[in-house]
Amino acid sequence: MKRPTRAALATATAAALTGGLLTLATAAPASAAAAKYADDFNGDGHRDYAVYSYGPAGDSKGGGVLVTFGTANGPGTKSQFIDQASPGVPGADETDDFFGEVRTAADFNNDGYGDLAVTATGEDVDGRKDEGAVTVLWGSEDGLSGGLTIPNKGPRESYARMGSDLATGDFNGDGKADLALVNAAKTYVYRGSISKSGVHGTVSTLDKESSSFSSTAVIAGKVDKDGKTDLVIIGDVVTGTYIASDAWFIKGGEVKLYPGNTLRLERVDGNGGMADRGGDGVINDFNKDGFGDIAIGTPLYDKWKGRVSVWYGSSSGPDKSARFTQSTSGIAGTPEADDSFGDSISSGDINGDGYRDLAIGVPGEALGGREWAGGVEVLYGRASGLSATGSQWFARDTTGVPGDLQSDDSFGNAVRLRDTNRDGKADLYVQGAYGSLVLRGSSTGVTTSGATAVEGETVEGMLQ
Repeated sequence: MKRPTRAALATATAAALTGGLLTLATAAPASAAAAKYADDFNGDGHRDYAVYSYGPAGDSKGGGVLVTFGTANGPGTKSQFIDQASPGVPGADETDDFFGEVRTAADFNNDGYGDLAVTATGEDVDGRKDEGAVTVLWGSEDGLSGGLTIPNKGPRESYARMGSDLATGDFNGDGKADLALVNAAKTYVYRGSISKSGVHGTVSTLDKESSSFSSTAVIAGKVDKDGKTDLVIIGDVVTGTYIASDAWFIKGGEVKLYPGNTLRLERVDGNGGMADRGGDGVINDFNKDGFGDIAIGTPLYDKWKGRVSVWYGSSSGPDKSARFTQSTSGIAGTPEADDSFGDSISSGDINGDGYRDLAIGVPGEALGGREWAGGVEVLYGRASGLSATGSQWFARDTTGVPGDLQSDDSFGNAVRLRDTNRDGKADLYVQGAYGSLVLRGSSTGVTTSGATAVEGETVEGMLQ
């Protein structure tokens, strides 16, 4: 899944969007094998990039998706824009639909092309304002073509904002891609098959029996090695005096949030009167034991100082946990209000040692008297898990990092780790309001040697 970035940065990047509208075909590959990469929409073996956009000319009323097709060396020059005015896409291009604002990918129909599930949380349905909608856009030889409306199994009411977050995986282990989505503060799992003719599996509601829990975000990945995708649900917990956020682990194959068959994770945030209402998260193997580990960033922790929480996987699910803040020994800086440590996180193997590493965006970091200059902290995995020992810090004033230190750059607003040059080491992509960069991975970690400017939408378009 990918939630939208801060509005100020989204505005800055939207003005720079370029690309052309393609005429799309629907040919299928000779093989019916599932796509190697869920976000390879044209089936050429390269991962593609999909960013929320108002179109090359900025004239889409309700928003859409700008796809940049990948090459062996990262983003290429071929692109397409698709919105609700595109042929075969359900609905109409209407103001404030926010079509494409949240996106996740899977080969739902197992035809060898990655498909893209997108939300339109501002979609009005039969007079109900912002009821929301979710659409699957189908991959094809020439990219995304046409779409399917996912049936709304939640309450039909205004402001439900169906699709406020999305995640994909094979949650029941039947070999078919499933879709999890947040709708009216509850999480729903749509089981495959999902094809152009409709959703043919069952739909389950994952909801706590008490009304005090409201789903806000979902994270998918394999934690316990049983072959099924597990699900983590972040949500608001309402008590008599404050709102906080918790995370709940749903073992693959289970259909209930509570009681008995789930493990309640520790309180993610205890901010009096405020909740995380989202949180960026990943599941990856930081200690190379074969179990997936859960990492969740909560930028508003302790007056927006921020924190990253990690739970290490085991055969029974999440086990021991760790917390990282800017007060952790070895991590650069000090925790200050509005630093937003953990606002964006991403995982990958930077140095090629087989352990997954974690990049943490700190877009609110003040540096050299410049507010919201921003930076990125990188933690490295090892047998004991993620460690601040040997961590790296990058900002505009780091030697070798291009660009000037400026207020409101929000460097680190979005971070992604991806091996785009195929050398076996993940590269660090960092989005900033005044220019975005790729810093290459190496056997010694992230290096500033050969740092290269990239378009901001390239970073935002990389799906986790």
